[in-house]
Amino acid sequence: MVTLTTLIIVYLSVMTPIKRTTEWIKKLRRGETVEEINPKHKILLGPLAGEISKMAKSLETARLAAEEEARLRQSSESLWTPERLKEFVKVRLGGRPLFVVSNREPYIHFKKGKEIKCIVPASGLVTAIEPVLKACGGTWIAQGSGSADKETVDKQDKIKVPPEEPQYVLRRVWVTKEEEGGYYYGFANEGLWPLCHIAHTRPTFRAEDWLQYEAVNKKFAEAVLEELEGTQEPCVLIQDYHFALLPRLIKSKRPDARVAIFWHIPWPNPESFGICPWQKEILDGMLGADIIGFHTQFHCNNFMETVDRVLESRLDYEHFTVCREGSTTWIKPFPISIDFAGVSNSAASGNGSKEALLAKYDIQALFMGVGVDRLDYTKGILERFRAVEHVLASDSRYLGKFTFVELAAPSRTAIPRYAEFVVEVEKEAERINDRFKTKNWRPILLLIKHHSHKEILPFYRAADLCLVTSLHDGMNLVAKEFVAARDDEAGALILSKFTGVSREFPDALIVNPYDIVETAQAMKTALTMTADEQKERMRSMRELLKERNIYKWASDLVGELARVRIGRSL
Repeated sequence: MVTLTTLIIVYLSVMTPIKRTTEWIKKLRRGETVEEINPKHKILLGPLAGEISKMAKSLETARLAAEEEARLRQSSESLWTPERLKEFVKVRLGGRPLFVVSNREPYIHFKKGKEIKCIVPASGLVTAIEPVLKACGGTWIAQGSGSADKETVDKQDKIKVPPEEPQYVLRRVWVTKEEEGGYYYGFANEGLWPLCHIAHTRPTFRAEDWLQYEAVNKKFAEAVLEELEGTQEPCVLIQDYHFALLPRLIKSKRPDARVAIFWHIPWPNPESFGICPWQKEILDGMLGADIIGFHTQFHCNNFMETVDRVLESRLDYEHFTVCREGSTTWIKPFPISIDFAGVSNSAASGNGSKEALLAKYDIQALFMGVGVDRLDYTKGILERFRAVEHVLASDSRYLGKFTFVELAAPSRTAIPRYAEFVVEVEKEAERINDRFKTKNWRPILLLIKHHSHKEILPFYRAADLCLVTSLHDGMNLVAKEFVAARDDEAGALILSKFTGVSREFPDALIVNPYDIVETAQAMKTALTMTADEQKERMRSMRELLKERNIYKWASDLVGELARVRIGRSL
């Protein structure tokens, strides 16, 4: 009896801690919070308890590390970065290089005295596309336009860029002055540009310009085909309205190529596009591409309706495809964006208060607005100046206290309408300044020159408001750059409803730029907006822009292009 009792006591003394320790291990395995092993149990279990405790700590450390890794993985998958895009493109394209074609080159070399300088041109296209090539590598084929461009390329007309840290190849194509006059200034910018923008400037179409447009498209096709030699099933991204004929020219020689053309400007309704005498040729050339991209679904709709009116083809509105002569083209929206992190980080590293920025021009003001544009009649610059005038005329509180800074880049001045527009802008700024200016203040500071991003960012950072009043625009990246620059979550964005970006930024103050009173009222709203409301609006726009950055845009476009099956049976 004594022996039995002893055995029972020993059994209970040993098994009880083992059972409880077993439960403790189960909780630990399930990720539940557990306390240390009971000290009494440790004594009874001896060295085993120590090993179990060590194992428990290792499991807990591993579990926390796994949770952190999962969190980081989820975060990285929701945000597109250069590294992620690089891997994505490598996998989707099977290691094949990416080819980009545009009229505007990303780097211009020019002579300054005996030195050769290099600049990045003021261009929304360059702002958007260059981060993609930096991330993925490849070849960018563009017109060489700088006075020292020929001196800086090799025998194959190539140069590695960026100069400070080469990451891709720039292949330059040489265009004569006669060709440039007809193709670029004539057909593209006196014809197609005003045709596609509802800005009430009459498009001009001349037969001799069309011939040059055809010739330069063929010249670029030859250069692209040279670069594609040796690459099987290459991927080509053609940029904008300068090269409407290029997709067909490339596909006719390289049917194995995957070709996309992205149209950076609006596409008008069929009636408007019908003005173009060569509308059939333009549409047929574009439909040589596997994918035609626009900024918005609205522009896709207009394009489909135009094709339906003009060409004999089969349209599928469910999938937004056009089938013509045995080939299929997808029509899709790809809202272009910017390198959010790049702009945000560059802006954060800069400095300059509004007082310091204005003091350089002998201006003292409590409030500052900013606009950044090419000097183009589609940008609504005159309308915004008149809105500034209305604010000052209707509310004396802002007299002597509000200055609007317009950072304006000269553009296409060889075209008479553009040269005239520069004069109009200068005269309007002068008229309004003469009406209101005082000794140490004027309402409009007009700075006409090519401004670098480094020069622009301090104005974005210091401004109380940014005005984007385009009369018609495909997207408008100035609005996105302003938002990216405001990591302080302050300031207000006033945005034309005729921009593509207005569909993405409902937290901006949306206006009709033709309505001067409405725009002026939006400026007053922006200047009196509370810090909390500014933060709420800006935070919302920044979060959206952070997710929909240029790397997301490129992944969408390249991803769709990689899905194209050669033979066009989609």
